[in-house]
Amino acid sequence: MIPLSVPNLTGNERKYLNRCIDTTFVSSVGEFVNKIEAMVAEKSGSRYAVATSSGTTGLHLALVGCGVQRDDIVIIPTFTFIATANAVAHCGATPWLMDISEATWTMDAEQLEKELLGKTVWDNNKLIHIESKKRVAAIMPVYTLGNVPDMDKIKDIAEQYHLPVVADAAAALGADYKGKALSEIADLTVFSFNGNKTVTSGGGGMIVGNSETLLKKLKHLSTTARVTAEYDHDMVGYNYRMTNVQAAIGCAQLERLDEFIEKKLEIRSFYRHAFEDMENITLFPDMKYGKGACWFSGVVLKNGGLEKIREICNKLREKGIEARSFWKPVHMQKPYEDAIKADTLSVASKLWDCILTLPCSTNITADELEYVAKAVREVL
Repeated sequence: MIPLSVPNLTGNERKYLNRCIDTTFVSSVGEFVNKIEAMVAEKSGSRYAVATSSGTTGLHLALVGCGVQRDDIVIIPTFTFIATANAVAHCGATPWLMDISEATWTMDAEQLEKELLGKTVWDNNKLIHIESKKRVAAIMPVYTLGNVPDMDKIKDIAEQYHLPVVADAAAALGADYKGKALSEIADLTVFSFNGNKTVTSGGGGMIVGNSETLLKKLKHLSTTARVTAEYDHDMVGYNYRMTNVQAAIGCAQLERLDEFIEKKLEIRSFYRHAFEDMENITLFPDMKYGKGACWFSGVVLKNGGLEKIREICNKLREKGIEARSFWKPVHMQKPYEDAIKADTLSVASKLWDCILTLPCSTNITADELEYVAKAVREVL
């Protein structure tokens, strides 16, 4: 079976894991936790980084750090993995769902501007959503597939409405936005190192940013807000720490980040050329103003539907190829049926069940890619 996306563990992973075992530092303290924070800060152009137990806990912690409270509203795109919305809910807050741009599959900045203009009002120095009477507390754009949205526009809007920006950049480490460091275009940026990400630590996440005060606060909160060795705690904290074992794998992976991103770009380019002559599909979007991280690649069926996608996946599996559908939008998920929604979510609603993701592991071979392309053409 040619897998969809699996880790490429052919570097120093075993060596670093053995060091954890030899030193007995396998929990949340150890050299690799400090090292991975420094490496991610450097590779994202950030001054500070805080390791977390997952991308989701990183998002939750970032929102808490930016002042999101119970009964607040956080603006997110509806087209995202449900963890984005869950992080909002973990704060006791409510998502306000925006549609996406067809060009990048990321938050529609024009719609965001119109929604805020028409549906909010200032009251006692708080931005209030008129219908729900809840405070709008933050904007959380998602860097879909490693594509960065129009962050210049989103930042301008955020500054106009005095809203912090927390970027869900789960799969975007290695992306480039107009030559700017990712930490420049959001107040906080959160990465995921889940097993299917380009760079993995088996699990875990990372928050990066340039505010020393804010990142120190997040580090404190992530370690149960413990003040002294005598078990004094000064806040309600969280046990959101990454283990040294996870960090060891992540450090070995980060040593090869450039190599892995280059391979992801090659895979995207291969599929683009392999299928560009087919009239019944379109291809995954690429950024026009920078370089995406190309986490996943695949095709979009012009006349899709989930049943058709499932049928294609089953036929490809019979040929030894793993392929899958992609994210079901948040507004279609049972826990968020009553979430606040923009006037239209038509792009995400039309797109989601037409997407077919194809094998894109960084250790996939040229022969395997040729085989996948041939099989997909036959099935389609």
